[in-house]
Amino acid sequence: MTKLIIILLSAVFINNYVLSRFLGICPFLGVSKKLDSATGMSLAVIFVMLMATAATWPIQTYLLDPNGLGYLQTIVFILVIAALVQLVEIVLKRYMPSLHKSLGVYLPLITTNCAVLGVTILNIDEGYTFPEAMVNSLGSGLGFFLAMVMFSGVRSVLEASDVPKSFRGLPITLTAAAIVSLSFLGFGGVIENLFA
Repeated sequence: MTKLIIILLSAVFINNYVLSRFLGICPFLGVSKKLDSATGMSLAVIFVMLMATAATWPIQTYLLDPNGLGYLQTIVFILVIAALVQLVEIVLKRYMPSLHKSLGVYLPLITTNCAVLGVTILNIDEGYTFPEAMVNSLGSGLGFFLAMVMFSGVRSVLEASDVPKSFRGLPITLTAAAIVSLSFLGFGGVIENLFA
């Protein structure tokens, strides 16, 4: 149980896929302008991460590895993720059309979101059991959510600020992202020491 808590907290704070591994930067920069869009995108990513792990871990463990087909991992995982994203898009379009419209082009981009693919592959590479992989995926999704919501708040403050002309737009956004990323460095070593 302690190991699962460490995996969860480490995925959220220390090994945050956006802020420390720099995966999933496209939706992080593109959808974080508004809190509702950032929240909707994050919830969709959490769902896809969990479902992708639930599907890809058994495929890798019981189909690809025993049959010597490990080299097909990336292709198979991308196909599974693409199918799951299509499912999310259909559900959002049907039941939450305003969120579907606000996410726009970024919703199909979850298919190519390297954070989702990264979680599924790193779960295998780390040698996680199925429960550990699911907890890591949940923590990674929650970390993505935390980064998106925090950065959405930072961007709303930036838009109301008097930013020098040369820093307006993408330069101040990237600078702010770097500062938010640096704030997570302080968590390194803390989680492991709590349970030592």
